[in-house]
Amino acid sequence: MNPGSLGWIGIFRLGLVQAALGSIVVLTTSTLNRVMVVELGLAAVVPGALVGLHYGVQIARPLWGHGSDRGGRRTPWIVGGVALLALAGVGAAMATALMAENFAVGMMLAIFDFVLIGFGIGAAGTSLLALLATSVSAQRRPAAATLVWLMMIFGIAVAAVISGKFLDPFSMTRLIEVTAVTGIAALLLTIVAVGGIERTASANYASATSQSPATFRESLADAWADPQARLFTIFVFVSMLAYSMQDLILEPFGGLVFGMTPGETTGLSGIQNGGVFAGMVLAGAGGSILASRFPAILKQFTVGGCLLSGVALGAMALSSIMPGDWPLKANVFLLGFSNGIFAVAAIASMMALAGAAGQSRVGLRMGLWGAAQAVAFGLGGFAGAVLVDLIRAAGASVPSAYGSVFLLEGLIFAAAAGIALKITPVRGARSQGNDGESAHSATLQAAE
Repeated sequence: MNPGSLGWIGIFRLGLVQAALGSIVVLTTSTLNRVMVVELGLAAVVPGALVGLHYGVQIARPLWGHGSDRGGRRTPWIVGGVALLALAGVGAAMATALMAENFAVGMMLAIFDFVLIGFGIGAAGTSLLALLATSVSAQRRPAAATLVWLMMIFGIAVAAVISGKFLDPFSMTRLIEVTAVTGIAALLLTIVAVGGIERTASANYASATSQSPATFRESLADAWADPQARLFTIFVFVSMLAYSMQDLILEPFGGLVFGMTPGETTGLSGIQNGGVFAGMVLAGAGGSILASRFPAILKQFTVGGCLLSGVALGAMALSSIMPGDWPLKANVFLLGFSNGIFAVAAIASMMALAGAAGQSRVGLRMGLWGAAQAVAFGLGGFAGAVLVDLIRAAGASVPSAYGSVFLLEGLIFAAAAGIALKITPVRGARSQGNDGESAHSATLQAAE
């Protein structure tokens, strides 16, 4: 597929793949988590460890990205990844049901299935982003990133609503059936969405990869030797660590410090997601409109979003001191809004940097950054919760414990902004040579 050749319909089709991924993931992480804790009475650490495991195994994303680089096609990896995810999702539901009868056997099966869930998400997600990076024009990347991620949120929401209706009255058999139907529907949607989208594969690229395919070690060394790729990997890890640290502590904070009910704290998550949506739309639309005239706009959105996220988290820390009159809902919306701005800008920048490296390098770089994101997500949520407990165990009050963690998150976001300032924007990759060397050397330019 020629760089920049994918139109809005094609971008929407790839967004449907993200929706399919989200529809399965919400069942395997949220629904099974609730069933294990509530219906089976297990400690929350059990599903927490399984979800952490599915993030951890995604450290292998560079391997899957390299595989699609060498093969020259992304769609087989996308379809195969979704198929594996759907199959593993059903297996995880069966494992959960088995835990009620034999916990040890059910747990072993669950560990196996959550490893496969991580493999499926990593294989499909890495190749999907690689395909977007090589086929979407520079001007459309911010809007494309927004559309694709909003489609994932849409898939999560639709799957949660529809599956929720069919899960009642609840039984383990019904859980397995709903998971299976969701997986089949997601796989069929993926097959239709990507069908023929790579029909115009480059003959030059195929020739280059067949003559002298680089090994994984060579490709990884090449990526890590690139100062921009290395710096962006560090940025992704640091920013995503800060982004995810509040995942498990926001609702308990609302309940313990502000005295909110479970329904009210659930509403906080809705307000935050509303902010994320608004921030994504602003960054996506603004980035697409201004990208051609201001090549550094994505960098400015990324840095600004990180700094504003840090400010919002600093305000959250301050709210723990004076909860009585604090506009918590507005604060949470600002946090989500800031997160949405930086997330879309960072994803669009990721596509630009990967695309500029040349087609034979895109998958591995996307895998490298995807691995950094997955590991940071796995560590962030866990670290936030553990730090609150440790600070409380050291004798601090509940408000002080939560406020300290929010302040730490804000400082990490500030550090991420500092790293982002050092990343050179990409003006756009309009042409690529046989192995991508010409694009790699010609498109990474300073935009100051």
